[in-house]
Amino acid sequence: MPAAFRIESDSANEQVQEMVAAARIESTRRGDVFHVTVEVRTRHGVWISFSGGPDIRLGTPEMRLRISCPAGAELDVKTKSADLQAHGEYGDVDIKTASGDLSSEKTRNASIKTASGDVHFETVSGLLDVKTVSGDVHVASVAGNANFQVVSGDVFVHDAGGSISGTSVSGDQRYEAVVNGRVELRAVSGDIGVGIRRGSRVFIDATTVSGSTSSEFELSDAPTAPSAPVADAPPAEDAPLVEIFAKTVSGDVRLERAPAPLHA
Repeated sequence: MPAAFRIESDSANEQVQEMVAAARIESTRRGDVFHVTVEVRTRHGVWISFSGGPDIRLGTPEMRLRISCPAGAELDVKTKSADLQAHGEYGDVDIKTASGDLSSEKTRNASIKTASGDVHFETVSGLLDVKTVSGDVHVASVAGNANFQVVSGDVFVHDAGGSISGTSVSGDQRYEAVVNGRVELRAVSGDIGVGIRRGSRVFIDATTVSGSTSSEFELSDAPTAPSAPVADAPPAEDAPLVEIFAKTVSGDVRLERAPAPLHA
């Protein structure tokens, strides 16, 4: 399917209409990959650069840039305050923005850098790296390793299939269901919460200066099973191992059994 793209607006504002008419769009095809560059000049200046995906909408309610490309396309976005909605399935995703919110449905690998924009991913089948100052991060599922660096934004991950590295200052971190890998979490005043799937072994090293620590697991130096009713069988010796290293200054640490999978 060839790439299709257009800038559209429902606004009757004369300045907005002039911006749409003066917008410059260039598309270059290199093999099966389309490189789309869009320049919209405003009073303050905006520069947007794309390597397009199946269905991308970016802009304000007054101006939207829509790009339709084959599924699995790679996405490269640089913007200031425009929001990004990426519908469909993508390969590698690289997004840099200042205050725009980002959302994506299906992605292979993703690298995100934003100042205050919120980040939402439904499914990441590979690696995920997110750096933000005050934006919140919400991830439904990430299969590979994940790295989160935030200041005051909160991080929420429902299903994590690989190792996790997370650092925050005042932002809370919540990882609802971890099944395997090394989980290294640091926070100053932010709270940390981790849930471990039933059947996984767990090793815990959790410390806090003035916060509180609570756990449904035995805090020992050896991998153990979660406390459970007698009817529950303990994990096998070769079961996946979750190693948790959590440290805070005044934030609380909560370790517990994970909830049921989203698609149980």
